[in-house]
Amino acid sequence: MIWVLVILIALVVAVGLAFMFSYNGLVGLRNKIEAAYAQIDVQLNRRYDLIPNLVETVKGYAQHESGTLEAVIAARNSAMAANSIEDKAQAENVISGALKSIFALSEAYPDLKANTNFQQLQPELSSTEDRIAYARQYYNDNVRAYNTKIQAFPSVIVANLFKFTAREYFEADDQSRGTVAVDFGA
Repeated sequence: MIWVLVILIALVVAVGLAFMFSYNGLVGLRNKIEAAYAQIDVQLNRRYDLIPNLVETVKGYAQHESGTLEAVIAARNSAMAANSIEDKAQAENVISGALKSIFALSEAYPDLKANTNFQQLQPELSSTEDRIAYARQYYNDNVRAYNTKIQAFPSVIVANLFKFTAREYFEADDQSRGTVAVDFGA
C-alpha cells in the first residue's frame, strides 16, 4: 500500500514538474520574442532617423525627383505609425523599396553620388539594413521555437491552459525582395 502511495506521489510530482518546466519554457520564449522585437524596433528607429538626412541630401541634387522623395517620407511615416507586427512588416517593406529607389537615383546624378554627406549616409543605411535583417532573423527564429513549443506535447496542454497563442513572423513580402525599377524620364 505504501508503494502505491509513493508511486502516486512520484507521478503527481513528475506531472507537476513537467507542467512547471513547460510553462517556464513558454514564458522564457515569449520574453525572448519580446526582446527580439524590441531590438528590431531599435534598428528601425535608427533607420527612421537616417531617412530625413538622406532625403535632404538628395533633395538638393534631384529636385525633379520629388515624387520619389515624398514616397520615402510617406513610407517612413506609415511605418512609424504601424502597430501590429504584420502592419509594421508591410510598412518596412515599402521603406526598403523606397530606399532602393533613392540609391538608384544616385546613379543618374553623379554630383549626388560624389556628395560627402551622401557617401556617409549610404554605408550607414546599409549597415542599418544589415542589422535590421539580423534582428528580423533572430526574432523569427524565436517565433519559430515558441510556435513549435506551443504545438508540441506536453507543452501544448500548458499553452492551451494558459492561453499562449502563436506569434506572427516579421516577413518581407515578394516585392521588397526584388529590385526596384526606376525610370529617369523620357
